[in-house]
Amino acid sequence: MRRPAPSAATLRHLWLAALLLAIIAQALFLYRVGVPNQPVFDEVHYVKAARILGEMTGPANIEHPLLGKMIILAGIKLFGNTGFGWRFFSTLAGTGTMLGVFAITWLLTGRVRPSVMAAIFALTNFLLFVQARIAMLDGFMAALVMGGLAATLWAMHGTRRGETLARLVLAGAFFGLGVGTKWAALPFIGMAGLLVIVAKAAQGKARGGAPAGFAGIGMAAALAVLGSVSALVYVATFAPAFFYSAEPLTAANFIAFHERMYAQQTQVLPPHPYQSVWWSWPLDLRPVWYLYEPVDGVQRGILLVGNPVILWGGLLAVAACLYGWWKHGTHELGIAALLWLGSIGMWVVIPKKIGFFYYYYLPSLFLCVALALAFAHFGQKRFRHADLVFGGISLAVFAYFFPILSAAALPEPQAFQRWMLLSTWP
Repeated sequence: MRRPAPSAATLRHLWLAALLLAIIAQALFLYRVGVPNQPVFDEVHYVKAARILGEMTGPANIEHPLLGKMIILAGIKLFGNTGFGWRFFSTLAGTGTMLGVFAITWLLTGRVRPSVMAAIFALTNFLLFVQARIAMLDGFMAALVMGGLAATLWAMHGTRRGETLARLVLAGAFFGLGVGTKWAALPFIGMAGLLVIVAKAAQGKARGGAPAGFAGIGMAAALAVLGSVSALVYVATFAPAFFYSAEPLTAANFIAFHERMYAQQTQVLPPHPYQSVWWSWPLDLRPVWYLYEPVDGVQRGILLVGNPVILWGGLLAVAACLYGWWKHGTHELGIAALLWLGSIGMWVVIPKKIGFFYYYYLPSLFLCVALALAFAHFGQKRFRHADLVFGGISLAVFAYFFPILSAAALPEPQAFQRWMLLSTWP
């Protein structure tokens, strides 16, 4: 599962590609991000909670941990109580998420081109763009989860104990911060732990007894590092709550507070017009209007919908990755497929009473990894440019939908009809 170290020239190309992609993504996410200058969709909850957190008067929005709201508060403190202030750090999280997709693909393939293509697929999958421009917790969680998974794969390529250990600590820190943003990050610690178990179980089975991954550290120790660092960092994210003027958090009521959080997350809620079930998300059946109303004298809309090219094509890519894993024993293809299967499968068992399409944000990004790996593995000879053609089509569809992804001015109230591809779309 480990590969030889890349050449200096390859690393130069890698860093240059990452830098250019980051500049493009950040510029795209920042474009008119302050429009509308009013809370949209769940911003009404999180921006309000961030302001209360800044006053330190007591708990608010206790359904979720504190970190994401602290990040929104930081934007308000730096740039003011405006749309730009609320959303600025979401744009950075979006760029970080894209770079996480890039890094994961690089660590799986050791090749620059698939890594760039995965990042392009992510930039044009619609969900990344929309979530990078709204003050919601999911954007921060996604960036941190991607960082944790990338650091875990990086640790798998470690060649000595100190190197592997430091990377596992980094992974645990990312995961702890992710759970400190939203509990939905928790299953990804399990996925990282499963990767450790599989890699260490293969130890010695490679020819000549060569290590399969996570060199210099045993399975139990690696799992202990991941788990303990994640837990310690998670607990640390609650530090501000110990200083509330009313109902401060204490060591004695820490468990009880989490019981209240769990009760809030599993409570029975009234039906919502945009709710959907998990199996409908991969099919792109029920998007969500984050905004559709007159703003500043013109009609504007923000529709959270998936790019059909990526979402539907990505399902074929997952199937291709599973086939390549079974047929050729290519572990990297298996990891790509299992990342998507695990990230969608967890919503089958998570005790949520109502689901929404934005829960598919992370699985949609793993589709981009699966697409890049499938094209890299199967795109040979006549099909060697298939990834570029696919990426071009995805970019064209992104450009077509851009007005209702970005709150651009629309000509009239019924203008949205031109983008409604399916009868189930609102």
